[in-house]
Order: sequence, then structure tokens, then C-alpha cells
Amino acid sequence: MSSMNMSESAILGYMEVDYDYNSSCLEPTGSELSNGPMILPVVYYILFCLGLLGNITVLWVLLRYIKLKTMTDVCLLSLALSDLILAVSLPLWAYSSQNLVSCQLVTGVYQLGFYSGTLFVTLMSMDRYLAIVHAVAAMRARTLRYGITAAFIIWVISVIMAIPQVIFASLEIDEEDNSSQCQPLYPEDRQLFWKLRRNFSENIVGLFVCLPIMIFCYVKILIVLSKSRNSKKDKAVKLIFTIVCVFVVCWVPYNVTVFLQTMQLFDVLNSCDASKTINSATGFAELIALSHCCVNPIIYAFIGEKFRKSLGKVLTKYFCWGYQSTGMFSHRDTTDKETSNTPVRSDY
Repeated sequence: MSSMNMSESAILGYMEVDYDYNSSCLEPTGSELSNGPMILPVVYYILFCLGLLGNITVLWVLLRYIKLKTMTDVCLLSLALSDLILAVSLPLWAYSSQNLVSCQLVTGVYQLGFYSGTLFVTLMSMDRYLAIVHAVAAMRARTLRYGITAAFIIWVISVIMAIPQVIFASLEIDEEDNSSQCQPLYPEDRQLFWKLRRNFSENIVGLFVCLPIMIFCYVKILIVLSKSRNSKKDKAVKLIFTIVCVFVVCWVPYNVTVFLQTMQLFDVLNSCDASKTINSATGFAELIALSHCCVNPIIYAFIGEKFRKSLGKVLTKYFCWGYQSTGMFSHRDTTDKETSNTPVRSDY
């Protein structure tokens, strides 16, 4: 079996079989097999390349030029690392079907990237909220020390959330075509519990905890900005609107499909037509959700003034883009001192 076929089997196996609640209804037709498996690996490799390039650039600039000085820097570094982990896991599906160890490794990397990415986006929102709504009172809470502590706690929580899926990751071999699939294999007497546990965990983290926190933080920020006469207010509002919209577009559809799959476990929406529709929607929702790891470097780093200036220095030093970088990255001469007392901070 070729490596591309192995990749198709691994990706489709892990991403879909776990939610195959009505397997007799989900047998793919010939047309689905002829198009989906060929396109899916290509899309995943494109996401991998974009995510790798963007997040490595963010990590390089942060560690080499900006350094870690504030909670904001730690948040941005952690988010880039989380997105990089998620991006790196995508092409590894091509090898996950070779043995159980690689299957468990890729499963763990994917789950770790999923939970940590969502939690770090939420932490970034809370950091913005403190910086703008409680700028003076939060100065002590937004230090490097507290940032490292918060990041450590999130990584620990993400590892704990990912462990069950790693434990139950199993390699299933299809004797007919000698292919293998990496998918969770739960104990028969506790199968319903573990499926519900995974679905509820993803929904609680992404839909019922992180999304409301983000909405609360950014609504409060918008209220403060609406009362500000700062010249950067309009750009800040647009940035906030972009952040919320991108998160909603990327993650809400996926969480909705997970919720619908949970309903199937309770024999709701369990007809053949419903199962086929939900299964197809899940594939598209997963691709959209994974694309978030490519978009994060743009909306959290490249748009930020401090990061743009540092990136401009890098381009000037290594690629001799002096004139272009001056116009592209330093078109505003506002210094950190001039903006330190304004509600629209320049450290983003």
C-alpha cells in the first residue's frame, strides 16, 4: 500500500470512525471515495505548510528579537507553539498506521494541540481584557511570572485532557485490502461513557467555556474603546471583530457537529440520512477548525505593531528589505511610552 493511501486511511480512520454511530448507514459511495481521499491529504499538507511557516516565524521573532518580557509575549509564544504542534501532526498521519506507538503519538499530538490552542486563544482574550479594561489594576497580574504560570497550567490541563485518547488509540487492520486505521478502541462495557466523555470535553472547552469568555472579554473591551478618543480605536475594533469572527467561523461549526454526534449516542438524529449528513459535515468542520492554526499567526502576531516592527528588523537584516520594511512595518511612529497610558495598547 502506498504512503498516500496509508495517509488517507489514517486520516479518515481517526477523524471519522470514532463518530461512526450508525456504521451501516455511513458506507461511502464510489464518488465519495474517488474524490474525498484524494483531496483530503493534499489539503492537510497545505495547512501543514502554512501553519509551519507562520508559527515558526512567530517563534523565531519572539525568542530572537522580542524576548519574553510580559504576559502577552508568553501568551503569544504558547499559542504559536500550540498551533505548531497541531500543524506538525497533520502530515504525520501518513505514518501513523505503521505501528501502535506512532498511532498513539500522533493521537496525543493532535489532542494536545486541539485543547491547548483553544485555551491559549482564550488566555489571549483575557490578557487583552485586563490590559484594556483594567489597565492600571492589572499591571501586577500581567507580569512575565504570572504569564509563565498560566501557560504551565494550560499545558498541564491539555495533557490531562489528551491522555484518555492516547490510551485508547488502537491500530485496526482491514484484512481485505491490508490497510490500517488509527482509531480509539474503548472497552465494550464503558464505550458509551468514553465517547460521551470525549464529546462533552470538546464541547465544554470550546463551546461552553472558552467562547463565552471570549465574548465577555471583547464586549467589555468594545465598551471601553467606544468611550475612548484614541486614534487607534477604529483599528482596534476591527482587530477584535476579526478575532471573534475567525474563532466562531473556525470552531463553532466543529463543536456543533460534535454536539449532534452526542445526540446520536442518545438515539436522536440517528436515521441513515441524518448520520450521512452529520458525518459529511464533520469532515468539512474539522478542516475549517484545523485551518485556525494557520490564521492565528496573522491575527495575533503579524497585525500587532510591536511584532511587525521586530519582523521588519529581521527582514532588513537578513533580506535587505530596508526601504520596503520601513513603509510596511514602521508606518506608525508611536512609541511604547506614548501609548502606555492609553486603552489601546501597542503590544499586540
